[in-house]
Amino acid sequence: MQFDIKKIVRPNIEILKAYSSAKDEYTGEANVLLDANENSLGSPTTKWYNRYPDPYQTKLKEKLAFIKKIEAAQVFLGNGSDECIDILFRTFCVPGKDNIIICPPTYPMYEVNASINNIDIQSAPLLPNYQLNVAHIEQLVNDNTKIIWICSPNNPTGNSLDRIDIETILNHFNGLVVVDEAYINFSKQKSFAQSLIDYPNLVVLQTLSKAWGLAGIRLGMAFASKEIVAYMNKVKAPYNINIVTQELALTALEEVGQVNDMIMHLVDMRIALAAVIESMPYVEKVYPSDTNFLLVKIPNARGLYQYLLTKGIVVRDRSSLENCADSLRITVGNEQENTQLVDAMAAWIDLSFPDGAV
Repeated sequence: MQFDIKKIVRPNIEILKAYSSAKDEYTGEANVLLDANENSLGSPTTKWYNRYPDPYQTKLKEKLAFIKKIEAAQVFLGNGSDECIDILFRTFCVPGKDNIIICPPTYPMYEVNASINNIDIQSAPLLPNYQLNVAHIEQLVNDNTKIIWICSPNNPTGNSLDRIDIETILNHFNGLVVVDEAYINFSKQKSFAQSLIDYPNLVVLQTLSKAWGLAGIRLGMAFASKEIVAYMNKVKAPYNINIVTQELALTALEEVGQVNDMIMHLVDMRIALAAVIESMPYVEKVYPSDTNFLLVKIPNARGLYQYLLTKGIVVRDRSSLENCADSLRITVGNEQENTQLVDAMAAWIDLSFPDGAV
């Protein structure tokens, strides 16, 4: 199918004249900055933070582009992936007219942002094995379907979705296909970021919040064609990524070796934790995971959740989600935290099933 970005973008965004800061109006370095009404005397913390940040995060995008082996113009940065998600809605979906497709159980923010932006939501639930129902997705697509949201590895199930299924959708859909890879660093699966050249309708989301351990600085990434990123840049706030986040991210990106070591350690702990929990009586299933968390099915999961809270241990009860009855999502902690979790789970099982009855 022939993908035409101008048929996807909202008409008002196509003609939008984006806000232009002074930094858009000159190139090169300047020593006397009298354009942005900043405090020229500095700030209480450091003399540098009195200035607005680079609105296009040039140095950070160049570093990320080098790591991802794409062009800097293919990188969009958001205040967390959530901003990237919201910008995609506001750029490509007409409120009250267009619709999107989600594949539950999945990351809830797709649905939340669709509702905020008054975009109709169509649902193609994952199959019982937590893979895409491609036939159902194709049946739901209509002339007003703008975005199909795919989370892989998936949250909350933890598994990677079949690559051939995702490629089938990319090849047969004329709207945007967003592949959210927040957990890709924990997986052996190949990122779709290297497939942008093959799919002009592809948007890949990643984040520094998970494997990079930088949830607190809020930096999400969208990788897409230059045309898609250019439209997103028109819609974003002028200075959406602050100076501190840009500086910390640039420093962290120099430590790829340390991050890879953390990833390997977390994966090893995930495997060990899964084995211990799976061996516990009454645990029905620990689902295969390509992430830093486990989805665990156990009778009366809500009761276990409440018990863990009394021990100061917080997990997520996902039982209300589609096809996730009696399931808890448990993040892999450090060694001490994992031990506390296992001990508390064992104690609850002893208290809850004293007679061996479920």
